[in-house]
Amino acid sequence: LGTRYVFGASTSTTRYFDCSSFTKYIFSKYGVNLPRTSAAQSKVGRAVTKANLRVGDLVFFSSGSRATGSNVTHVAVYAGNGKILHTYGSPGVTISDLNSGTWKRTYLKARRVL
Repeated sequence: LGTRYVFGASTSTTRYFDCSSFTKYIFSKYGVNLPRTSAAQSKVGRAVTKANLRVGDLVFFSSGSRATGSNVTHVAVYAGNGKILHTYGSPGVTISDLNSGTWKRTYLKARRVL
């Protein structure tokens, strides 16, 4: 928690992350090679409904200045109990509430990577 956010962060460092380099890093620890971008990651695995989320599922959002409705612009990992683990701006890697504020408004879909 707290590792700095940098948009477009390299996947070769753990000193800072962007959302998709963070999820790519996490999944690589379990032998899963995810694509580099959140949009590409949103096509991996199988679809899962919000009501059926499990710890470790990827959740996707259309957020920030690039939001255009259905375009994936952010990815997080479902952490259970309505929480997501992700990085987005300050304070860097953090835990947020999936069901409130920006994340509730911009939620698009979820995928379970098998």
